[in-house]
Amino acid sequence: MVYNNKNIDESSGNMDESAQKLGESVQDVDKSAAGKDESSAAGKDESGRGITGSESNQVTESDKVTAESQSNHDMDEDVDIGFLFENTSNIDVPKLLIDQVLGQEHAVEVVKKAASQRRHIMMIGTPGTGKSLLAKAMAELLPKEELKDILVYPNMEDLNNPKIREVPAGKGREIVMAHKMEARKKAQARNMLMMLFVLGIIIYSYFVAQLLWGIIAGIMILMLTRQFLPKEEMMIPKMAVSNYDKEHAPYIDATGAHAGALLGDVRHDPFQSGGLETPAHDRVEAGDIHKAHKGVLFIDEINTLRLESQQSLLTALQEKEYPITGQSERSSGALVKTEPVPCDFIMVSAGNLDAVQKMHPALRSRIKGYGYEVYMRDSMEDSAENRKKMVRFVAQEVVRDGHIPHFDEGAVEEVIREARRRAGRKGHLTLKLRDLGGLVRVAGDIAHSEGAPITTAEHVLAAKTIARSIEQQLADSYLDQRKEYESFMKNGSAVGRVNGLAVMGGDSGIVLPIVSEVTPALSGTEGRIIATGKLKTIAKEAVLNVSAVIKNMTGTDVSRHDVHIQFVGTYEGVEGDSASVSIATAVISAIEKIPVDQTVAMTGSLSVRGDVLPVGGVTYKIEAAARAGIKKVIIPKANEADVLIEKAYRDKIQIVAVSTIAEVLEHSLVGPRKNTIIEKLKNITKLSFDIPDVSSATVQAKNLLGCRN
Repeated sequence: MVYNNKNIDESSGNMDESAQKLGESVQDVDKSAAGKDESSAAGKDESGRGITGSESNQVTESDKVTAESQSNHDMDEDVDIGFLFENTSNIDVPKLLIDQVLGQEHAVEVVKKAASQRRHIMMIGTPGTGKSLLAKAMAELLPKEELKDILVYPNMEDLNNPKIREVPAGKGREIVMAHKMEARKKAQARNMLMMLFVLGIIIYSYFVAQLLWGIIAGIMILMLTRQFLPKEEMMIPKMAVSNYDKEHAPYIDATGAHAGALLGDVRHDPFQSGGLETPAHDRVEAGDIHKAHKGVLFIDEINTLRLESQQSLLTALQEKEYPITGQSERSSGALVKTEPVPCDFIMVSAGNLDAVQKMHPALRSRIKGYGYEVYMRDSMEDSAENRKKMVRFVAQEVVRDGHIPHFDEGAVEEVIREARRRAGRKGHLTLKLRDLGGLVRVAGDIAHSEGAPITTAEHVLAAKTIARSIEQQLADSYLDQRKEYESFMKNGSAVGRVNGLAVMGGDSGIVLPIVSEVTPALSGTEGRIIATGKLKTIAKEAVLNVSAVIKNMTGTDVSRHDVHIQFVGTYEGVEGDSASVSIATAVISAIEKIPVDQTVAMTGSLSVRGDVLPVGGVTYKIEAAARAGIKKVIIPKANEADVLIEKAYRDKIQIVAVSTIAEVLEHSLVGPRKNTIIEKLKNITKLSFDIPDVSSATVQAKNLLGCRN
C-alpha cells in the first residue's frame, strides 16, 4: 500500500458538510447553545479549561456567529435543499442527456457549439466527471436526417478490391433484401432446370437399361454444377454499416479498441480455393470509425492507443474516409483493400492530464485547430441552486437504474452531505458523480432488499459502511493488525517515537508510526540523514527539509550526527510531505531526550522556517486516529475548516490546530524538560506564539463552524 499524502486541492474539505454531519435537528442546536452559555457563565469551556472574561466574550460572540450561520440556507437542514418534496419521484428528470449533466456548464456550452458546427472535442479531467455522458449527449444533438448506410459490393474486375456505396439510412436494408430475393429466384430457377435435366438423364437411362449409370451421371452433373457454376449469393452486397431505425446519430465508444476494431478489418478465410472460399467483400468488417459515420466516436484514455493507430485516426479525421484492409500481415485478408469508406465522424477524446503529454502531437494539433479542448471540473460550489441539481442527480440515478426505490428528502440530504465530504474543497460539492452514483445504488439496493418502498437516510448511512472502497477496507484491516501486534503505541510516552498519520488511496486514513534515533556521525566530515521505509521522491525531500528546522529549533548542528528515521511497517512505500511535522518532532525528541506523548497523533507539512503548512486528507486521518484509540490529533491551522469527521468519532478525540512547530512540541512533548526546549526555541528563533485551545471534535466544530450537534 502506498501512503499518499494528497494534494491540498484534492483534500481540502468544506465546512458546510461538517455542519450537516454534526447536526441532527434545530432543537439539538438550541440545547448546545444553552449548554455553552451555562459553561461560559461558570467560567469554563466545554473542554474543562478555565477561560477569562475576554475569552468569555469571545465565546458569546461566537454564539452570535453561530446563530447567524444557522439562519443561513447552507446551515439549516429545513431549507438546505431550497424546496420541499416527498421523494425523488416528484422530481422531473430531463429527457435529453445534455440537460442531465451537472456542474459542467462550460463543457455543456462547448458540446452544443461543437455539435452544431461538427467540431472535435478533447476532454481532460478526473474519471467519473461526465465525459462519456457528454459524448452521448452530443450524439443526441446531431441531426438524424444525415445518417447513412454503407454497403460493400463485389468488384468483378478485382475481387480483392471491393466497392463501397453510401445510401440514406434504411435504404441499405432494402437494397440487400432486394438482392437476396433476386438471388433466391435465380437459384431456384437454376436448380429447377438442373433437376429436370438430371431427371431426363435418369429416365433415358431407364429405357436403355442403364439406370445405374444414369443415376451416377446425374449425381456427378449436380456436383460439378454446384462446384463450378457461379453462386448468386456471391453477388449480394454486404451491409457494413446500418443505421436502420436509429433514433439519433450513432455513439460509438472505441475506448481500448485494437487496430482492427477501430479501423476495420478483413476476416481470414481458411478455404481460399475449390469453390469453398468466402467472397472478399463478404469478409470485410467495418471499424468503429466507420460505424460512427455522421455520429460521435468517443475514445477515453486516448493516449493508450498505439501511435500507428493514432496516426491512422488522424488520416481518417482529415480525409473523412478510410479504406478497410486486413490488419494482420499473415492473414489472407491482408490482400484485400476496399475503396475508401466514409467516416465523417465527430471525435470526442478524453483522458487524464497525462493523456495530453502522451498523445500523438499531430492528432492533438488537429483537434486543437479544428475543435475544442475542455477541462472537466471535479467540484462545484455548494450553493442552493447546485444542491437542487444534486436532488435531480439522485432522481436521475434512480430512474436510470430502474431497480431501486426513490429517495426521500432525508436520504437526499445524506447524499448531499457525502458529496460535500468527497468534494475535496471547502464549500464545494463533488462532481465525481460516478462514484457518488454508486452510493445511491447501494443505498437503493439495501432499501430494496428490505422491501422498503422508499430509500431513507438510514439506508444511505448503511450504504456508506457497505460501499467502502478497497483502500478503506484494507486500511481498517491493516489498522486492526497493527493494534494486535502493537505496531504503534496509544498510551504512555516514548523518546523519539511519534504517531504520524497518512492516507491510503484517496479516502482512507491510517496511523503511521515514526521512530527516530540520533547517533554520533560515523563520518568525520559530515553526518547523514538515514530514512527507511521505501520513501519516494517527495517524502525524501520532506525528510531533508526537516534538518533545517531541527537546526533552528534545537541549536544542534545535525551534520555532526547521524539521524536515523524509520517509517514503521510501510512495506509498499511512502509518498508526500505530510509527515514532516511528525519527523521533526521525533528527531527533536531523540536529540533532546524528551518523551513524546503517545496518546497524540499528528499530521502536517513543515516549511524550513518551522511553519506548519496544510496537507490533504485531514478528515480521514483524524478518523483513523480515533479508530486506533488515539486521544488527541494535531493538525495544521489552515486545515481547520476541512474537518468533516463522522458523528461516531466526534466525542472520541480532541483536535488541536497549530501554526508552528513550537505549538506542535507544546502539545506533544511531556516531562520536566519540555519547558527547556520551549525556552530554547524562543531564544533561538525569537518566536512568540500562543498555545491554541484544545477541545473535543464536537466542541471544536461548533465553535469554529457554528454547527449544531
